[in-house]
Amino acid sequence: MFDKKNIQQAIDRLKQQFGDSLSTSPSVLEQHGHTTTRLPNQAPDAVIFVQNVYDVVNIMKVCNQLECPVIAFGTGSSLEGHVNAPFGGISIDMRKLDQVLAVNNEDLDVIVQPGITREALNMHLRDSGLFFPIDPGANASIGGMAATRASGTNAVRYGTMKDNILGMQVVMADGSLVRVGGRSRKSSAGYDLTRLFIGSEGTLGIITELTLRLHVVPEVISGGICSFPSIRAACDAVIMTVQMGIPLARIELLDPLQVRACNKYSNLDLPEEPLLLVEFHGSAETVKDDVVRFGEVCTEFTQSPFRWSTNTEKRNKLWKARHDAYWAALALLPGAVGSATDVCVPISRLAECVEATIADINQNGLTAPIVGHVGDGNFHVLPLTMPDDDEMQDKISAFSNRLIKRALSMGGTSTGEHGIGQGKRGYLREEMGTAVDLMAGIKASFDPKNILNPGKLFS
Repeated sequence: MFDKKNIQQAIDRLKQQFGDSLSTSPSVLEQHGHTTTRLPNQAPDAVIFVQNVYDVVNIMKVCNQLECPVIAFGTGSSLEGHVNAPFGGISIDMRKLDQVLAVNNEDLDVIVQPGITREALNMHLRDSGLFFPIDPGANASIGGMAATRASGTNAVRYGTMKDNILGMQVVMADGSLVRVGGRSRKSSAGYDLTRLFIGSEGTLGIITELTLRLHVVPEVISGGICSFPSIRAACDAVIMTVQMGIPLARIELLDPLQVRACNKYSNLDLPEEPLLLVEFHGSAETVKDDVVRFGEVCTEFTQSPFRWSTNTEKRNKLWKARHDAYWAALALLPGAVGSATDVCVPISRLAECVEATIADINQNGLTAPIVGHVGDGNFHVLPLTMPDDDEMQDKISAFSNRLIKRALSMGGTSTGEHGIGQGKRGYLREEMGTAVDLMAGIKASFDPKNILNPGKLFS
């Protein structure tokens, strides 16, 4: 599909410009392929560590002329092979573009470069009384989070990346530099190109600057936990909570296996039953009212008490355990690799989908803990296997296929957060039908030579 001679010519030409900022070291190349989960690593032919937006512009001009593939790289924490280079080419490492360019306190927005991570951004904002709420778990780069339309534990209250990006600067396939969106909170001018780039997984352009919506740090944050006798009881409690309009900031479901893993890994003593981990944000009065109302909901579905606290240390310990759930799960089977996947369904079908998934896991002898952002119907499964167990890997592949089809049959989606990448390309048409052709047409218009992250989204 791509001429290796042209790729090498592009590397040679860019080497003259970038010198030591361009690397062809095998170890560096491998680090810039996909290494997070089950998909094989497909390394690029070269990596360039850019210093500014004009470096990106110059790279794209050369690569467009010579038809050389280009993949943008943030922190490499994506889960569906987004940063793999199946056709070789050049990986643009954005990590040095990590500055906060402007904080506009009065307007509750911030302008940042794409390489800054969400934790670094919130550290920068710590004395402003503001914060950026999107928390996908991993300390991902903001540019990568925009490209994959990330969300996470706070989405039930604060939305996803698409709800918190006002505008951006993008380098197009031919090296041209465009701005979309802006700092105003709404606009009726033209197409909403900002939303088009969000979630495009690096296939339409390379994001080099973002304007983000910020939120005021809550006066009071209260967290709590409650165990339930069954997955259905826990999910029904979530549904009632949402229907009653109780303003949750976060509500996470852990199945008994995931609770067991967290107990061992994070030195906790939680009952090994389905668990809801919740958080409320607001004033002291409103948070207290929310906690009381949620506790009343819990009594409808469980005899276990709802235990809550505003103590920061206790709350952080629980959420640290939640964020370490991936590593805790891997520790269930030392030496194993995980095949992380996620789906999202309408909240009314959540209990049915999770119960059917657990039954599927048990029937096929899998070790696969579940954790979910259940306030919006999204849950993750992490089947585990030893690296050389091909039979189990085949079972996991079949299980993942059934999981996605189950979610689609319930009006859901093949991925609530992880994105399509390479891993779920085969399900996109089944989910979206002929709309995929419209997407392919947009891709061809923006990137006629198909050099931007080829092999992702579309087969």
